[in-house]
Amino acid sequence: MPIGIFGFQALWSPFFIVILLILTVLFFFMTVKWRKNFSVSEPLTKRQAVLFLVMIGILYAVKGSPLDLMGHIMMTYHMIQMAVLYLIVPPLLIKAIPWWVWKSVIERPGIRPIFSFATRPLIALIFFNGLFSFYHIPLIFDFIKMSGTLHSLYTVVLFFFAIFMWWPLVNEQPEGRSLSGLKKIGYIFADGILLTPACALIIFASTPLYATYSDASMWLKAMELCVPVSTLSGLNLSGPELFSNMPVVEDQQLGGVIMKIIQEIVYGVVLAQVFFEWFRKEQEQGDAITEAELARHNESLS
Repeated sequence: MPIGIFGFQALWSPFFIVILLILTVLFFFMTVKWRKNFSVSEPLTKRQAVLFLVMIGILYAVKGSPLDLMGHIMMTYHMIQMAVLYLIVPPLLIKAIPWWVWKSVIERPGIRPIFSFATRPLIALIFFNGLFSFYHIPLIFDFIKMSGTLHSLYTVVLFFFAIFMWWPLVNEQPEGRSLSGLKKIGYIFADGILLTPACALIIFASTPLYATYSDASMWLKAMELCVPVSTLSGLNLSGPELFSNMPVVEDQQLGGVIMKIIQEIVYGVVLAQVFFEWFRKEQEQGDAITEAELARHNESLS
């Protein structure tokens, strides 16, 4: 059965488009036109502008396009959403927003102590991965998906903790907390290990874990998160099997595998960047020491 039966609003989320457009306009006004209102600022770079637009496009793709609807129908698409929303969007957001904008936000009296605590590497790792794993406990997962308010709240909270988790790795604050090259490599490996249990739970389960993907009545209730109730009431739906030929268990396992693959790709890219950046700095420091020693030697000869 085609997903077009759910209507334009469920497929393309026009209200979400409006929100993203408003955020985009505010971003460019703040970083270009209103830049003089900040005590410290720098011109917006093309790289930052492009990263922000790419981030907005990706955010719409996973939360506003038909992919969001499919995420409520099949576990595979849900896990793609989770991977992109928490492993790709946050680092793009951190790098897209200029450091001086971040500085003006995180140094406010009410925010500074919270942000400082939440971005401590060990705290950030434990909280993000703990919340992610907690969310995928079947009982918790089904309970949250039965409530639009709880689902939205948990999504937003987890997104903030994803930002905290990525902050020690990719923030560009001149005086902000950042890890050294080797510590960044260890941080990435630790993050990958801590995320593995949740993926393993889904990949190796031999029975359906989540009633919101296997029980028709609970699935229909969960669909209210993205489809208007008035639309659902006019449809005669028996369950998610109407939209996919894949058995529930295989769909579940594929979702876990895709989540792990995306995680490995993202962390692999970041790991390569960290390694080459660390190697380059070591080379530069070595060259500087060599030049200093040569200069000292020449002075002693003269």
